[in-house]
Amino acid sequence: MANSEQMANAIRALAMDAVQQANSGHPGAPMGMADMAVALWGRHLRHNPLDPHWADRDRFVLSNGHASMLLYAVLHLTGYELPIQELQNFRQLHSKTAGHPEVDVTPGVETTTGPLGQGLTNAVGMALAEKLLAAEFNRAGHTVVDHHTYVMLGDGCLMEGISHEAVALAGAWKLGKLIALYDDNGISIDGQVAPWFIDNTPKRFEACGWNVMGPIDGNNADAVDKAIAKARAPNGKPTLIVCKTRIGQGSPNRANTAKAHGEPLGAEEIALTRAAIGWPYAPFEVPAEVYADWNAKEAGAQAQAEWNQRFAAYRAALPELAAEFERRMAGDLPKHFAQTAVDAVVDAHTKGETVASRKASQLALEAFTAKLPEMLGGSADLTGSNLTNTQSTAPLRMDAKGAVVKSEDGHIGRHINYGVREFGMAAVMNGIALHGGFIPYGGTFLTFSDYSRNAIRMAALMKRRVIHVFTHDSIGLGEDGPTHQSIEHAASLRLIPNLDVWRPADTAETTVAWGVALSNRNKPTALLLSRQNLPYAPKRDLGNISRGAYVLSEPADVGLKKRAQAVIIATGSEVQLALKAQRLLAAKKIAVRVVSMPSTTTFDSEDVKYKKAVLPTGVPRIAVEMGVTSGWWKYGCAAVVGIDTFGESAPAPVLFKHFGFTEENVAATVLAALKRK
Repeated sequence: MANSEQMANAIRALAMDAVQQANSGHPGAPMGMADMAVALWGRHLRHNPLDPHWADRDRFVLSNGHASMLLYAVLHLTGYELPIQELQNFRQLHSKTAGHPEVDVTPGVETTTGPLGQGLTNAVGMALAEKLLAAEFNRAGHTVVDHHTYVMLGDGCLMEGISHEAVALAGAWKLGKLIALYDDNGISIDGQVAPWFIDNTPKRFEACGWNVMGPIDGNNADAVDKAIAKARAPNGKPTLIVCKTRIGQGSPNRANTAKAHGEPLGAEEIALTRAAIGWPYAPFEVPAEVYADWNAKEAGAQAQAEWNQRFAAYRAALPELAAEFERRMAGDLPKHFAQTAVDAVVDAHTKGETVASRKASQLALEAFTAKLPEMLGGSADLTGSNLTNTQSTAPLRMDAKGAVVKSEDGHIGRHINYGVREFGMAAVMNGIALHGGFIPYGGTFLTFSDYSRNAIRMAALMKRRVIHVFTHDSIGLGEDGPTHQSIEHAASLRLIPNLDVWRPADTAETTVAWGVALSNRNKPTALLLSRQNLPYAPKRDLGNISRGAYVLSEPADVGLKKRAQAVIIATGSEVQLALKAQRLLAAKKIAVRVVSMPSTTTFDSEDVKYKKAVLPTGVPRIAVEMGVTSGWWKYGCAAVVGIDTFGESAPAPVLFKHFGFTEENVAATVLAALKRK
């Protein structure tokens, strides 16, 4: 029989040793949560160290990611490809044991955590994905999606506001297979949390529709084991298990103090702790019998083999459904996707409609959601403004018992009402993408991307395909005023590495942007869309739109048979301004090329030859965008027509004139640049 105490002590020792060797890290939480890990990982978690990506594995999230050595120790002990040398290289360059867990870096890590509260919210997204996939793919006698999502979290996660959003959504969605273990140790960096964290956490979760268990002794593996077993029983609600623990458990002088939180214990205290817990082994030494108690390879391989057998029967009975499940979990787009994308763009070009780009987005979504069942949309209480719903994406609903409501033809709802929860929506979408099986997209106003920003950054860091629909992208919003008018947001989003940002000018560009976003397997995308109508810009060629910038109009298109004397670069709604200014200048025999640049991030990754073809050297460049000017100087612009103040409250046409977004001002800016040349 496994020795639970020694299994927990192995975690404590490895955490102490790794943090001490790195001279950096957080030993206290791993030491205090070690018994919780023994109960969950040693007795309940269904996983296979030999195949960390097995589709029907349980998902585990360490939301308080500073406790990373807990996760690294358990992954090492259970048999993942994480040798002891990696633990010895904790927090060192290019090791698999970064300061906070990183997905795709460490085998077995399901999500990158560290920004508190987001791991909990990712777990909500994972549990939702499991529930929806089960409703979509399971059939009578064939259950191929059936796993739990577990998340460990601490006081810091619950203090972050995003926890309220996540907890409320999990309760509303009745995520009965979501089990959260709360490390209730009452300590944060500043000390005992009681003076500033007085929430009645159990009551809060109960009010949001959760089952709550405890408080229990979190330093007693048997007590945690029993609680998890009870939580796993079908009940239609997510469960919170309140585990009272002592941070730094086992340390004679640091336990239950903030000193155990974020610094090494020190050689002397580590020696005292080893003696106190009865661990007489050298640093990073774990006895064979403890490894044997922890080893999960055999049980994991058996669990996966049983699932493989079930899936083989599923494939034999339902071959098309099985193939679709495998495609979706692999993240592959349907074979017809390329043709679907081409057809949608050609259709937009042929119709040439004058609509707002938010409407152009919905038109594109109609085409894509009809053919891609993995698209899972939503909006933060702005569906009628963001236009993220389509005929193929009915509202997602749960019945009174928690089951996913299906249409008469058996389809689940694919449009989520997130409520006014922008940050929660963004982090839930990250969890959905991490789980696999869906491509999530969600909408809000661009100015509220600030609420979502850290989750957007996390998606970029994790290289996950998440699509953000940001409408009402400029002072063109009008009377709602500066609180709702985006000024710095486009430039700010473009600064996030690995985030693709598109601000399309018409229906064709918007459809291309959607096609690129869906193809961006390893990066998130932000689509910045207008509220006001935008005329279609005639195009001779659609092929280069996907390269982020292209020549939209040459001097010859406005009657001048001469080479361009200047280039106007514009994005989104300002492309029409550029075209009008081009015609004004043509009347004065000034030849101008107009370049539409819907995606600076995509264009910046193009080769030098293409960049020079679009933006020739020796010719003044003038950028036009309703936003801060700072990001445009890198293109060697002689001038930028932008806005470096906040907006105003007035009808949009009045604001355009007030801030200089008129064809006359753009033309005058070009003439001034030519005079300076």
